[in-house]
Amino acid sequence: MKVITIPCSFDNYAYLVICEETGEAVVVDPSEFYPVYLELEKRKVRLAAVYCTHHHADHIGGLEELRDEFDGLTICGSEKDAGRIPGMICLLTESSRFSAGMIRGRVISTPGHTEGSVCYIFNEHLFTGDTLFGGGCGRIFEGTPGEMYDSLNVKLKKLPMGTKIYFGHEYTLQNLKFAEFVEPDNMAIKERLEEIGRKQGISPVTSPSTLQLECATNPFLRCQEVGVSKMVAGKCGVDPFDVLSVFTALRGMKDNF
Repeated sequence: MKVITIPCSFDNYAYLVICEETGEAVVVDPSEFYPVYLELEKRKVRLAAVYCTHHHADHIGGLEELRDEFDGLTICGSEKDAGRIPGMICLLTESSRFSAGMIRGRVISTPGHTEGSVCYIFNEHLFTGDTLFGGGCGRIFEGTPGEMYDSLNVKLKKLPMGTKIYFGHEYTLQNLKFAEFVEPDNMAIKERLEEIGRKQGISPVTSPSTLQLECATNPFLRCQEVGVSKMVAGKCGVDPFDVLSVFTALRGMKDNF
């Protein structure tokens, strides 16, 4: 299995997942047509399907052109996005399984950013769209803070720590500045910021991350840590022992950071 990270638009990522045994490929979140098409041509692979993490336009911007270019392309996404993703005929639920050539994958329903947000996991590779970012998480538009908390801290956080995280936007630097504000003594955050800083002259691509790195540096996965809960409680007046209140206040702080 090979994963190609494809920068798109201003700060989006699309991903090309290739089964090297069969030459079959799928695209996750085709934000833009041309960069995805160039990679498909370069790799000489056969595109079989597109998997959408959610319906927002900046994640499906290249979808219709891909449908025009590749006959019989299967468009997949959450059943909750039926009618909101053009041409989607493969409606997925929490229990859905799928494949890319010989590679097997499954769906994780992760509402919060949107009602129909899903993540896709192929082996140890997790594609999170706007649910989990490097150092942060998506804004809560259609779901509730409780849903987003569960999606991150109950569903995703229980995956193996070595799981690679492929997220939908290059927001990592700004997210980590907020993380440092929340946990100024967290050396893992400082080291991650320094590493990104060393790459600034070459337009760093920070995807993929790992779940282990996110658990060490991402405040939205660290609401039960004493340093995070005390800081948020002190700033927002919430109960530091009520983890959902801490998470909700933390998301509000980030929205205004």
